[in-house]
Amino acid sequence: MYLTPKSGLFLGGSCFTAIAAVGSVFELSSGQPDLGVQTTAIILALSIPLTVLFFIAAVKDARANNSN
Repeated sequence: MYLTPKSGLFLGGSCFTAIAAVGSVFELSSGQPDLGVQTTAIILALSIPLTVLFFIAAVKDARANNSN
């Protein structure tokens, strides 16, 4: 598999949203999230499925551009 610019962007998005999810979990477990409980929970709820979708899109794009 070869990484294309498009699959690289998808992987970058996946990393970014995964970091947001982990940060949200830590913020919520602290008891006093900087952005508030509701906003942090929304970020967490959105970032988990987006992480999976971006990763799947990156793998599909890389497989589609495989030169073998």
